[in-house]
Amino acid sequence: MIYVFLANGLEEIEALTPVDVLRRGGVEVKTVGVGGTAVTGSHGIKITADIADSDLKDMSGADGVVLPGGMPGTLNLEKNKTVIDAVKYCAENNKLIGAICAAPSVLGHLGLLEGKKAVCYPSFESELKGYIPTDDYVCTDGNIVTAKGMGVSVEFGLALLAQLMGEDTANKVKASIQCR
Repeated sequence: MIYVFLANGLEEIEALTPVDVLRRGGVEVKTVGVGGTAVTGSHGIKITADIADSDLKDMSGADGVVLPGGMPGTLNLEKNKTVIDAVKYCAENNKLIGAICAAPSVLGHLGLLEGKKAVCYPSFESELKGYIPTDDYVCTDGNIVTAKGMGVSVEFGLALLAQLMGEDTANKVKASIQCR
């Protein structure tokens, strides 16, 4: 199970595109609303999450987490105990952690990017303490996948899928959605 956390003020495409790509690839995904199942994105799009953060009691079946960016969505993710506990669980158990746009700053603040290649939205680079910069738009280093922003949401989703289901599955989904 992959949990994609949705907080008010998120970047809608950064949240929903990876969900779509992962589900097309056969991954079980649950969206988790921070503070309840009703979430409103930074562009006023209303989203109904599968479950609320208060429903997420046990991470033992988790294969990973995904944090979309956006403002103030990223700040709302970072101040939520359930989100932070889930990220820490995944880090401690070598499970997949994905973060895009501003959200890699959450990983940076937790010290999870120390000595790892990572990317984020350019104005957040100072928040990625100890990371190794790269010119890539999507970067995978071990169990962590980071991406620069909304424009690479499909590529980010495909990188997450490749980590979970392999390159063959990711390439089949990529071909089916007519992605370059």
